[in-house]
Amino acid sequence: MSVFLSQSNEFIQQHGFLLLMSTTVIFAMAASWFVSILTARLVPKLSKTPFFWDEPLVHSFYAPAITLIWLLSIIFVFSLVLKQLGLHHVSLFDEKKLQQFSFILVLFWFLIRYIRHVENHLIDKPLTKQRILNNKTNVRATAQVSRTLIFVVFGLSLMKSLGIEINTLLAFGGVGGLAFSFAARDSLANFFGGLMIYWDRPFTEGDWVKSPDRKIEGTVEKIGWRLTRIRSFDKRPMYVPNGVFSNIVLQNPQRMTNRRIKTLIGLRYEDAPKIKLVLEDIEKMLRLHPEIDQNQTLIVNLVEFGASALNIMVYTFTKTTQWVKFQAIQQDVFLQIIGIINAHGAECAYPTTTLHIQEGLDLIPTEEQ
Repeated sequence: MSVFLSQSNEFIQQHGFLLLMSTTVIFAMAASWFVSILTARLVPKLSKTPFFWDEPLVHSFYAPAITLIWLLSIIFVFSLVLKQLGLHHVSLFDEKKLQQFSFILVLFWFLIRYIRHVENHLIDKPLTKQRILNNKTNVRATAQVSRTLIFVVFGLSLMKSLGIEINTLLAFGGVGGLAFSFAARDSLANFFGGLMIYWDRPFTEGDWVKSPDRKIEGTVEKIGWRLTRIRSFDKRPMYVPNGVFSNIVLQNPQRMTNRRIKTLIGLRYEDAPKIKLVLEDIEKMLRLHPEIDQNQTLIVNLVEFGASALNIMVYTFTKTTQWVKFQAIQQDVFLQIIGIINAHGAECAYPTTTLHIQEGLDLIPTEEQ
């Protein structure tokens, strides 16, 4: 028995390096397999929960966890190789710093993946689209701000792990900040313009916007940090710097509550005795129309003695805000108005000139010379 133990100790002393490396690799493989099995079993269960954060958490955890396991294993094996070769004092290799760097890198990767998965989950998941949180602009704005903060924290942590003095860097940044601000003035204006859009929310993706100050009109497709992409109605993309929106008047017809019908109808002066009845019937028709909003202003009045017509103003609002449906409703209203006018024996006027000849005036044709 003692012989066996001595031989075993001798074998371990001679081949301990290889055994430790093999054990490390086997451990890494087993840990990776365990993470894979755990993820495969958790994802189907978490997809059925009402929470928006749990399924993206597992999806985001899988790849960084596998990467961290193998990174730490490789660092450990590499340190064993250096010790075996007698090079463990090499200045370029610091096992603790490499492990710390690996943790920071994998944590950063995990957080970025998690933010992206949550963002896509909130936008794409049908069950949560009715929530206020799931406004696309709000979700993407929160994701952008979160990513920016993570990048800043990651950069500072990485510099600290590499031994870079942050205070010195900040002092240098204070000296060069003024020159940088002048050089990047427009970019900073666009960046803060994007923040204003996210905070004030004058429009969101999918809204129809127009500016009377600029030739900007179309549907908002994407709000970025620097540019907003707007698709015009002739399907051309417009890329508008976000800083522009701080200095222009912007209309958002998408948020209108009603669409307005406003028109002038001219009747002949000969139809003056019939105008009162025409006005009453037009107003009655609008009061009974199922697509006219009775809670809004409704006016049918004689408003002007025109040069060749008695002008009637029709002013009302439809219930719908959809442009195509509004056009159909407006057409129906106009056709019914024409029918009412014709039913009373009246006619719409058009520009005419009436020549009055003095009674008793003789017109004598001139003889050709």
